[in-house]
Order: sequence, then structure tokens, then C-alpha cells
Amino acid sequence: MASSSSYHPPCAACKFLRRKCIPACTFSPYFPPEEPHKFANVHKIFGASNVAKLLNELLPHQRDDAVNSLAYEAEARVRDPVYGCVGAITFLQRQVERLQRELDAAIADLNQFEMPPTAAAPMEFNRRVNDGGRFYQTPSLQSPYWNHDIYNNPYGGGGGGMDGSN
Repeated sequence: MASSSSYHPPCAACKFLRRKCIPACTFSPYFPPEEPHKFANVHKIFGASNVAKLLNELLPHQRDDAVNSLAYEAEARVRDPVYGCVGAITFLQRQVERLQRELDAAIADLNQFEMPPTAAAPMEFNRRVNDGGRFYQTPSLQSPYWNHDIYNNPYGGGGGGMDGSN
């Protein structure tokens, strides 16, 4: 005796709650049977009835985003019961601030080595060559910052001391 309807596997929510999953199940589009942990975390933190109420109050096009947000928050709460996703956000904000400070320091270091164009320096030195988005100094020209005493003669020479002798 064949069944007139096709087999419909229970969604993760119905499987977890041990109830029959009907074709019009509120949870089935959002909690597939392959992801049982997703519903288990959401149920543990928010409760199945609260999630069902929330989904029924939302417009259909908003439900997927709501379930993803609930699942993310539930997983974060399981990992960090006190702060949840706020802890992760705070960690990431601090990391961005730290990296911004490092970037600012690196830019400041690079700016120390920039030299304004002068008559003493050849114009070709100041030309930059584009290499796929990266800029570099033309290799055939030497930098005036190498092999000179920056205290006495910033544009050439070598050796001299603080007393002005070269």
C-alpha cells in the first residue's frame, strides 16, 4: 500500500521537540534537518514558543534574517553566557582600533622619509612607477637618504660630522 503523499523529513525543530513536522511548519524553512545544533542553541537561549511567536509576527521576507540573527546571538550566548555577541563586537572594535593605531604609526614612519622635491635632487628621483596598484621608487636612481650625514648635508656628501667638516 503506497502513500499518497511524499515523505517529508522533520525539520531540526520538530526533531528536537519530538513532534510531527507538518508541511506548514513554522520552523521548517529556517531550521533544516542537517543543522540540529542551530535550533538547539536557539531553543536553549530563546525558547521555541518565543521564536515561533516572533516568526509569526514578522513579514515573510524578514524571517530569514531574523532567524540568522537569533542563531548568531544564541551561538554567541552559548560560547559566552555573560556578553554574548556584544563580547565579540567589543573584541573586534578593539582590534580595529589597535590596527588603526599601528597603521597611523606606520604612516607617520613613512612620512618621516619623504623628501620634498628640490633643485638638488633630480626630477627623475621623484617620479614613481605604477606596478599593479603598488608604487615604488625607480630602481635606477639612488635615494639621497643613503650614504650621507643628515645633520650637516642632507642632499649629498658622506662622512661629515656635527662640526661641519666633510
